[in-house]
Amino acid sequence: MKKFYFVLLFSSVLFMATKQVDPTEDNPFFKEYATPFEVPPFDKIDTTHYIPAFERGFAEQQAEIDAIINNADAPTFENTIMALENSGKLLRKVNLVFGAVSGANTTKALQNINRKISPLSTKHRDNINLNDKLFARIKTIYDNRLTSNLDAEQLRTVEKYYDDFIRSGANLNETDKQKLREMNQKMSALGVRFGDYQLEETNTNFVMVIDNIKDLEGLSKDDIEAAAITAKQMKMEGKWAFTLQKPSLLPFLQYAKNRELREKLYKGYYMRGNNNNKFDTKEIVAQIYNLRLERAKLMGYKTYAEFGISNNMAQTPENVYKFLNDIMTPTMEMAIKDRAEMQKIIDKEGGKFKLESWDWWFYAEKLRQQKFNLAESDLKPYFKLSNVRDGMFAVASKMYGITFKQRTDIPVY
Repeated sequence: MKKFYFVLLFSSVLFMATKQVDPTEDNPFFKEYATPFEVPPFDKIDTTHYIPAFERGFAEQQAEIDAIINNADAPTFENTIMALENSGKLLRKVNLVFGAVSGANTTKALQNINRKISPLSTKHRDNINLNDKLFARIKTIYDNRLTSNLDAEQLRTVEKYYDDFIRSGANLNETDKQKLREMNQKMSALGVRFGDYQLEETNTNFVMVIDNIKDLEGLSKDDIEAAAITAKQMKMEGKWAFTLQKPSLLPFLQYAKNRELREKLYKGYYMRGNNNNKFDTKEIVAQIYNLRLERAKLMGYKTYAEFGISNNMAQTPENVYKFLNDIMTPTMEMAIKDRAEMQKIIDKEGGKFKLESWDWWFYAEKLRQQKFNLAESDLKPYFKLSNVRDGMFAVASKMYGITFKQRTDIPVY
């Protein structure tokens, strides 16, 4: 009997040791969201889930594309356009979550995932957009669109898909398609690097630390407290820290009386990526510019501006410039008038300097008070986040008869 139990125990251990366990079986992306309104379960998603979900998403959509092009039936709106439209559900599912979280609250781990996934996403898109058999089916539907009994929405969808494939290089020869693939990969890598460098410059490479409370003159109590909290988070308790993030940057430029510090913070902001350090982006921008021009010429356009605007309402860069210039002329007239009035304020106060760009917010606020007896800080209490939210809800309730109640059973990130 003991021998029997030993054999049974050994067999069980051996089975558990050799059983193939799917390491992704607990991945939230691979299941239906068991949440209210099927919102993503952010409380269960962590960084280890993204790459397996992306990889499976790529594979699933490619299988769906293969099914479309291997369909022996003649191309139709349903078996080609709608099948393509409905493909890639898992990929969209993970993309929506990853894009939202990394865009609003990125981390080093999410940046590393983006570096790995970005070239794979580019390759995947090119595999679809440059697929000859898939484009042949779309072109057949497009060529016959006016005699296929399509309604207006279907007709527009067919035309949009056809145009998108053309603009993605589907009509190029094989040599040019390979060139386009290489360009897209380079631009993908450069785009990720540019985003990473700009983020580093904004969040970590520049911080203005103040240890003399006199240098905070003009700032509100709330702005000073916020700067103290920022400094404390940076292990500099007892000081005040200002970063290039807008909620930290703008109040200082608008209210701080210390002109030298306003200049320092302003230059820190507009010189991002142009400091000849490891986060400098000048060379990246030049490479992206040249690749965009090369891609536009490959598509038959003289400039990237022509390519980029050709399928929009304006159609040509000249139309865009005309529109902007029509706005700029009266706008510049007002700006020049305001500049002269701000300079008068500087001169009246005994300032021995010419208005510079880092002075604009500060003296625009003074000019507003002088003209209208109104300070932006007077309006601030009315535009707290909670007030703005409640105001939007009230308008929606009056217009559409709907009400809003906070729910605490929905996971958030």
